[in-house]
Amino acid sequence: MSQIAAASAGSPSALAPNGAAHSSNGFWALTIGSVGVVYGDIGTSPLYAFREAVLAAVGPGNPAGEPAVLGILSLIVWALIVVVTLKYVVLLLNADNNGEGGTLALMAQAQRVFGNGRGVIILLGIVSGALFYGDAIITPALSVLSAVEGLKIVTPALEAYVVPLTVVILLALFAVQSRGTAKVATFFGPITLVWFAAIAAAGIWHIAQNPVVLWAFNPFYGVEFLLTHRMIGFFTLGAVFLAVTGAEALYADLGHFGRRPIQTAWLSLVLPALVLNYLGQGALVLANPKAIESPFFLLYPEWALLPMVVLATAATVIASQAVITGAYSLTRQAIQLGLLPRFEIRHTSERQAGQIYMPRVNTLLLVGVLLLVGLFRSSGALASAYGIAVTGTMVVTAMMAFVVVWKIWKWHPVVAAAVILPFLAIDMTFLTANLLKIADGGWMPLALGALVMGVMYTWRRGSRVLAEKTRRHEMPLAELVAMLEKKPPHRVPGTAVFLTGDVDNAPTALLHSLKHYKVLHEHNVILTVETAPTPRVAPEERVRIEPLGESFAKVVIRYGFMETPNVPKALGIARRLGWQFDIMSTSFFLSRRALKPAANSCMPDWQDRLFIVLARSANDATDYFQIPTGRAVEIGTQVAV
Repeated sequence: MSQIAAASAGSPSALAPNGAAHSSNGFWALTIGSVGVVYGDIGTSPLYAFREAVLAAVGPGNPAGEPAVLGILSLIVWALIVVVTLKYVVLLLNADNNGEGGTLALMAQAQRVFGNGRGVIILLGIVSGALFYGDAIITPALSVLSAVEGLKIVTPALEAYVVPLTVVILLALFAVQSRGTAKVATFFGPITLVWFAAIAAAGIWHIAQNPVVLWAFNPFYGVEFLLTHRMIGFFTLGAVFLAVTGAEALYADLGHFGRRPIQTAWLSLVLPALVLNYLGQGALVLANPKAIESPFFLLYPEWALLPMVVLATAATVIASQAVITGAYSLTRQAIQLGLLPRFEIRHTSERQAGQIYMPRVNTLLLVGVLLLVGLFRSSGALASAYGIAVTGTMVVTAMMAFVVVWKIWKWHPVVAAAVILPFLAIDMTFLTANLLKIADGGWMPLALGALVMGVMYTWRRGSRVLAEKTRRHEMPLAELVAMLEKKPPHRVPGTAVFLTGDVDNAPTALLHSLKHYKVLHEHNVILTVETAPTPRVAPEERVRIEPLGESFAKVVIRYGFMETPNVPKALGIARRLGWQFDIMSTSFFLSRRALKPAANSCMPDWQDRLFIVLARSANDATDYFQIPTGRAVEIGTQVAV
């Protein structure tokens, strides 16, 4: 489910460029790790997917006959084969961006080759990112609720405690995020291995009692169900899709585990276990139609119910952990790509670069998750809101995959279309089926997605307008350097580093420093931090130095969109390249803009004010670039946008 599924929420490897760390961890360690992080989400879908699909087909209180059960099972099995196995495991795992996956990584690839159509690609990236946040809020609420609801099967007297206990678990889950997931990560794989073994064993037992469910491997039953049930069958597809939510995690976690471990885990363990469990639930419902109330937990004998509730809760917490950490990763990528303002990023591991914690994102997710639990109060009600965000993301992924297959892989457009369009058609069908649930809760992820899209679009547009207005008051850097070399002002010892986003124009901080202080340091550096269209940048490509006269130099520091900038550390590389400086005699000059609405703004008033609010909420540049606070000088300017 996670769009970016836990940018390391327990990744067993350091996030080295191009998967370099994979060789040092061992293939099977990575495979077990991928079982916990990558498949924790899709692995908990049996808790609710089959139940919701059958109830959508026959309605509450009505028995499900053999044609309906076999038809729904067939649709689930073939959705797992086509959507997950063929689209993600076979195709998209090969569409990596320097070893990294995820929709924003795919967007970065498509951007580089799409020329004049880059705006369309960026829009698709904004849509997929916005929908993911809806997914990230729904996943913990739905997963934990569906697990804790097993208490009602143990004894109906515990029903009143389901929601309060869910809230307590979620509060504890979000409270420990600041500690990082490195310590608990080692338990993710083994616990999820036990989970898959338990759901497979229960499925095998019930299949043996009623082997007729094996006919579900024949796609004819699924097609016949759709044709005979028509609109109800189409509506049922929205619930069937719940079985494949979490599939995009395969692609998102590519850089953390590598292609082969993820493929091996899916084909050898996860897919067989899921199919066996779904078939077992179908066999149980055919033998006892009343079991549809909770077919997953009723697979087990009474003595095993409480242990399975505990195991299911642990599995859903793991699935939730993955998507929560994935939200941190996606936010960091969005910041680097210019889609969101700077937020505070804390690294929780000295060895694993992807282990990060973002306090503001964590708080917003917690508030959203608790609101959903309080609003819907059951997994059945919340399931209606679930599929739209995920299907929307999958549709966008298929569209951008076509661009990559066509432009980067150099396939003939007809061949690329022949491969991608069937997947896109399936994704569009699932999306349309899920849109039928808008009135039943599907409005929630759409509303949240629209809100996030508005924020991303406003930030990107406002940043462009601000840059254009700032540029009007600046002068070409080369022209200023020539003037200062010809008629230098009074010199003071030390080095001054002026941060700017425009390498060609003189930084506002430099102009204001000259205007007010009328002095110039002995050595001056115009520093720009660039975001490369790749997940990471090799150390030897990190810093580029260009002399500008006797006392000026231009330094460009490049980071990948999955990296967190660290200016002092990068300047250490610059020192090895020949730039001599003493950090204790170096001052960093930054411009701090105070924004106010312009009388003739090119943006609507609401967007103008939203951009100003976002700019004021952005994390301080000194902290974001990890500049020593004792060496930073901020010069304020007022700009009307």
